[in-house]
Amino acid sequence: MILADVLWALGMGLLGAIVFAAIGLVSGTDETSTLAPITLLVVLLGVPPAGVLTFFIAGAVAKHMTHAIPTTLLGIPGDTTAVPLLDDATALRRLGAPHIALRKALAGGFLAALISVPIAVGVASLLAPLAETITSVAPYVFVVAAAFVAYFSPGRWASVVAIVPFALLVSALNGLASDQLGSSLSISFFLGIAIGPLVVDLLLTSSRSGRDMLPRSGTRTVWLAPDVGTGSRWWPNPLRVLNRRQATTTVVAAGATSTTFMLSPVAATVLTGEIVGSRIKHPYQRLSTLMAVKNGTTESTYLAEALIPLVAFGLPLSPVAAGPASPLFNAPPVYTVEGEGGVHNLHTMLSSWEFLVFSLVGVLLAGLIAYPFAMRYARAASAWVSRTISHEALIGAFVALIAVVSWYEGGLLGFVISVTVGAVGGLANKFLGMTSGVQFMAFYVAVLFLPILLG
Repeated sequence: MILADVLWALGMGLLGAIVFAAIGLVSGTDETSTLAPITLLVVLLGVPPAGVLTFFIAGAVAKHMTHAIPTTLLGIPGDTTAVPLLDDATALRRLGAPHIALRKALAGGFLAALISVPIAVGVASLLAPLAETITSVAPYVFVVAAAFVAYFSPGRWASVVAIVPFALLVSALNGLASDQLGSSLSISFFLGIAIGPLVVDLLLTSSRSGRDMLPRSGTRTVWLAPDVGTGSRWWPNPLRVLNRRQATTTVVAAGATSTTFMLSPVAATVLTGEIVGSRIKHPYQRLSTLMAVKNGTTESTYLAEALIPLVAFGLPLSPVAAGPASPLFNAPPVYTVEGEGGVHNLHTMLSSWEFLVFSLVGVLLAGLIAYPFAMRYARAASAWVSRTISHEALIGAFVALIAVVSWYEGGLLGFVISVTVGAVGGLANKFLGMTSGVQFMAFYVAVLFLPILLG
């Protein structure tokens, strides 16, 4: 670990915390369509590994903090991972305590992030001796992992079955790209999966029958909860925001979910919420505790799913690793998981201690930027975003970024492949419940397993 790496980590972590603290204020900005493309851009620009890792960790933690603002104050989920918080947040808002819901969620999330990083890196270090074996059987592992992730997705058996045609589509398009360009594509497929739901919504708006499927109710009216202050402290201590029982329950839940990397963050959050909620009878105590525990579980599961496969194997063997964190594993020509050189990404470039240190730096920078900002200025920020920020314009900016990057990799063909994969993947997501995480796993099945099977 040299001074240059530390400086890159601090600079990129600060940038990631600021950028994604702002993005998290806008409801509906899913991590796959925001965090992943920007992280990919950071990788392709040549930022050193320490800077890339810290940028991703700080961005993920910061976004998960500020996405609690629209979830608790506006009643609109900040992104997909905030959906399990919505019912409890709505109940507290009806009780006149949205500020309590927000503070508990923020404190639980930050506390869980601090705990999950060392546990996840420790678990990954224990699994690291299996890395060579896992790498050698990776094509077969991806088939099993894809089926497992699909089964626990909303589509269940439909998602499992859809892996086959989706993988064949990817394989056929990749073969076309190899014939026309002389090399296969990767980034264009990744970006297509990321923007799938957006592509489908655009196609539906251009269809007379499709427009009937999209809800239209005129100008949306937003009711914003009143501001109730957070005290004089600039940085509220999470252990003072949570009572002893809430802090203990959050720590236990975060510690347990930091050892797993196969369940999606949403599934783990729902499961943990049911277990914890069934043991608390008092309505207010149950709701406020669940806000801390659920947001903490989301954070710990998310970080564990990114770090454990990255540190232990270098292969994206989890929904988060195959989705939002995919650029940390596979971003040709900088990072790769296939080809003659085999795995060449952060797994081979950073040691376990560097993963631990730089990940904690990312968490702390997000805690210094997003945590006090969300605690103190949540209502003002929500009001400003609701009045001045166009959700469509922000999504359009990300679509433009994706178009530029796919054109950079494969020209017109790369762009067309991104749109094609986005259209098919978006339809599978919308109508079959085949989430982007399942589609990313199917992509790796196509590029790693199908050549062996058809070979």
